[in-house]
Amino acid sequence: MKVEVIVQNEKDAIAAEQSGADRLELVSAISEGGLTPSYGTIVRVLASVRIPVQVMIRPHSYDFVYDESDFQTIKEDILMTKMLGANGIVFGCLCKNGNIDEPLLEAVLDLADGMDITFHRAFDAVKNQQDAYKALCKYGDKIKRILTSGGKNNAANATAELHHLVKLSHTHNCAIIMPGAGLTPDNIKSVAIETEAKEFHFGSGVRKHQSFAHPIDKQKLKYLKNELNSII
Repeated sequence: MKVEVIVQNEKDAIAAEQSGADRLELVSAISEGGLTPSYGTIVRVLASVRIPVQVMIRPHSYDFVYDESDFQTIKEDILMTKMLGANGIVFGCLCKNGNIDEPLLEAVLDLADGMDITFHRAFDAVKNQQDAYKALCKYGDKIKRILTSGGKNNAANATAELHHLVKLSHTHNCAIIMPGAGLTPDNIKSVAIETEAKEFHFGSGVRKHQSFAHPIDKQKLKYLKNELNSII
C-alpha cells in the first residue's frame, strides 16, 4: 500500500516524509485545484526529501483543455522540472468533447520521457471513464497511474466505480488506479477494502482542521498508514 500526499512547500514535504508518505505531489494554488509550482519551490522541495516527488504540470485552472499557447507553457515547465531532477509529473488533458486529447498527451509524454507520469483528475471530467481508461492504456509504458475519485466529488462515495476501474486495470495490465479526493484517516480502511486499490492520494484529509490553510498533521498521516498496513 502506498500513500501519496499533496504538498505545497518544503515544510509540507518534510512533514509528509517524516510521517510515512511514500510519494509527494507538489502543487501551487491548491484552491484552484492545483497548478504548476514555482521554480524556487521545486528546487527547495527536491532538496529537502528523499522520497519521489511528482510535480503538477497545469498552466491554468479554467479546465483541462489546452491550446498551442498553453502547450508552450507546459513544454517549458516540463523541461524545467526534468532538468531540476524531479521524479515525475502529474498531468491531464481533454478535448472539448470530453475525450482524452491524445495528440497533446503524446507530445507531453515525449517531453517527459523517462519520468514517472500520473494522469490526474482530468480523468473525472471525461465523458466515459471506461473508454478513457482504455485510451490511456495505449500509453501504458509511460503513464504509471491515474488519480481519480471515480467520477464523483468524493472517492469514498464512489467505491463501486473505483473497484470496477481497479479490476479494469488488472484485466488490461495497465495504469494503476489511485483513489483520491475526500479520503481521510477515518474512511481509508473501508475505501481500501472496497476498492482493492493499492495506492491512495491525500490532501486536506491529513492536515490539521482538514484544511490546506493548516499544516500537515503528522499523527493523522501516521494513523492512516497504520490503518492501511493492518489490511495486509
